[in-house]
Amino acid sequence: MICDHATSAEPETLVKDVIAAAGGKDKLLKLFRMEERYNWGSERKSPGKPRTSVVEPPKYWWKGTKERGKEPAKTPTWAWTLGALTDAKSQIAIIPDVTENKTPLDGLRITGTIEPPLDMYFDKKTRRLVRIDWRKDIYVFSEWRTYDGTVYSSKCIIYKRKTRTPWFHHEIIKLDRLTELPKNLKR
Repeated sequence: MICDHATSAEPETLVKDVIAAAGGKDKLLKLFRMEERYNWGSERKSPGKPRTSVVEPPKYWWKGTKERGKEPAKTPTWAWTLGALTDAKSQIAIIPDVTENKTPLDGLRITGTIEPPLDMYFDKKTRRLVRIDWRKDIYVFSEWRTYDGTVYSSKCIIYKRKTRTPWFHHEIIKLDRLTELPKNLKR
C-alpha cells in the first residue's frame, strides 16, 4: 500500500493506514511462534544464536517452555505487531517526524498501555513500521516479508539511544500464526 498524503492531524488516520499496510486488523499477529537468530554486539554475526519462541503480546513470551516473566522486550514486540495501536486503552498522539536511513517517517506516541511512553515511526509512503524509540533504545526494522496476509519486518537492530551504537541484532527465520496455545505452555 502506498500513501502519498501528508500526516493528518488526527492519529486515527495514520493508525488506519498503518494497519491496512500490515494486512488489516484481522491479520495482526496475536499468538505466534517464531524461529529466530540473534546476537549481541556491535556487528551482526551470521548465522547468530538460534531459538524458538511463542509470543502472545503484550503479556506472554515463551523461550522453549519457559515464560520470560517481566521481560522488557515484550513491550516493543507488542508494538511491532501493531497490537498496541488497537488496544482501546492506548492513548495515541502524533509526534514530530524523523528521518531514518534517509527515509522520512511519521510518528506516533503510545501512552496509557505503555510506560514510559513508546514512539513508533512509519515510512510516509509505505506506512510500514521502520523504528521504535523506547526507554534507552532505538529499534530499526528492515527486510519486509509477507506471511498469511501479514506484512512484517524480519530483521531488527537495536541501538543505544545516546550513542547510536548497535548492541543487539535479531532476525525472524520462520513465523507461524497459532490458533491456540501449545499444550506444553502455561499462561
